[in-house]
Amino acid sequence: MAELPSCCRPCTTCLLCLYSCRWISAKKEKRKGLRTTKCDCSWFLFLFCVFLFTLVWLYFAMVILNDFHNFNEFIYKHKKLWLDWSLVLLIATAVLITYSAVLLVLALCLQLCGQPLKLHWVHKSLLILTALVVAAAFTGLGIKWAEEWRSARISLQATGPFLHIGIVGGMTLLAWPLASFIYRSCSTGLKVFLLLVYCAVMIALYLAPLAITSPCLMEENQLPPKPALVGHRGAPMLAPENTLMSLHKAVGCDVQVFETDVMVSADGVPFLMHDEKLTRTTNVQAVFPERASLNSTAFNWTDLQQLDAGSWFLERRPFPTVQSLSVGDRNQASKQKIPSLEQVLEAAKQSNISIMFDLRPENHTDYQSFVNATLDTILQSGIPLQQILWLPDGFREQVKQQVPGVQQVYGRKRLRNEKEPLLHVNLPYQDMSSEEIRQYRRDNVSVNLYVVNQPWLFSVLWCAGVSSVTTNACQVLKEMKHPIWLLPSSTYLMIWIVADCVSFLMILWAFLLVKKCSKRRQPAESETDVLLTKINSLMQE
Repeated sequence: MAELPSCCRPCTTCLLCLYSCRWISAKKEKRKGLRTTKCDCSWFLFLFCVFLFTLVWLYFAMVILNDFHNFNEFIYKHKKLWLDWSLVLLIATAVLITYSAVLLVLALCLQLCGQPLKLHWVHKSLLILTALVVAAAFTGLGIKWAEEWRSARISLQATGPFLHIGIVGGMTLLAWPLASFIYRSCSTGLKVFLLLVYCAVMIALYLAPLAITSPCLMEENQLPPKPALVGHRGAPMLAPENTLMSLHKAVGCDVQVFETDVMVSADGVPFLMHDEKLTRTTNVQAVFPERASLNSTAFNWTDLQQLDAGSWFLERRPFPTVQSLSVGDRNQASKQKIPSLEQVLEAAKQSNISIMFDLRPENHTDYQSFVNATLDTILQSGIPLQQILWLPDGFREQVKQQVPGVQQVYGRKRLRNEKEPLLHVNLPYQDMSSEEIRQYRRDNVSVNLYVVNQPWLFSVLWCAGVSSVTTNACQVLKEMKHPIWLLPSSTYLMIWIVADCVSFLMILWAFLLVKKCSKRRQPAESETDVLLTKINSLMQE
């Protein structure tokens, strides 16, 4: 083991203390003759794997933020507890990744200083706990939220080129401690094994762009038009969902379609409401406590008009944007009531905005009467029928006959033997590939994908050529004049080659420099060992 300069000894002692939880100087460590054993190497490998594991989970956590509002609603529906769980997720993930990253940096620094890697049992226990927590998170994601795996695959179309460069850079930096370990190790088999693994990983990384595809790898003149925006329940980040205020805020965001959900009251009045029960978005528990657990359709229109449909938005703050609302917007939000479909159609007609809606609940015994009441309201409103986008599948043929001017939107892909060609489809963004979007575009089929909130996802779908997206964040996507990134394939090829070449040269330089430094240390180490042997002999005499 190399003798450390006196100026480095305090730092090395501190590193040993943090990593091994023992306050012992590097000089005493050397006198005790402690070395990095195979068991220590195994724990370092485990530490490295846990760090990569938590890093992958961090990536997944960033991806699922696009859909996390759905998770918040799911928890409220089952536990009656409202909380922005995305903050909990990010804080917990940040703690885990920071802990494993700090330990990894300490280990690498100790290796560069030629010190033994004696990981304390407390750190070992916490690393095992970290691995179990992340494994549980992945398991829960796979069981309860499996569609997010498809979201992760889509995200690689936005991040793949940059992840490749970042991983190549990280593995290049890893060459320094690896070279230091190889030139200090006495085990030839271990050295050969590590070199082979490292070389195999680097070759795979250098060739990885061959498998990277993205719709944003295109020329500027090939970029499709910006997708139209569909307001998911209006503009729910700026106003209480499914209210007239939300509709007007959506109009201010240049939204072309107001997407909502319609139910029919007990006395036959269609109104806007997403949930089957009124507890999440109204004060029904305060006004009608004995009836709060009933379905929304069990209330008549007079009862529904007594409910406050806006205060919950200010109290629970379903989105962080609620905190930045002006005083005027807060006052307006607190006065919102449940709007009838008639009121919404009148506002849509005046704002020249289309309206797309589901009719809920689909399994209700009086669903046909719901369809009839909704159609009567549409016809009586006088709104141009081409501004109505009809989503419900139930009694669709009846709707086509009674109001043939209404645009039919289907929540499925085309079938092979389609009797009537589909003109509009409305699907989750995970359900359509970039190739399918391009094909539908060539066939003049309008594709709307939901729910798209993050700019990276909007950029990928924009490059793919989607017609429109349903979003909660219309105020964010409105400001996007261009995809986050757009690269010609030739430019990306040049970046790929340059990054690989620079990485290869830095790795070569690292191994040569460490080898040169290790040769210089060998004579000094021999003299030190002789001196220590003499001192030992004198002390024994």
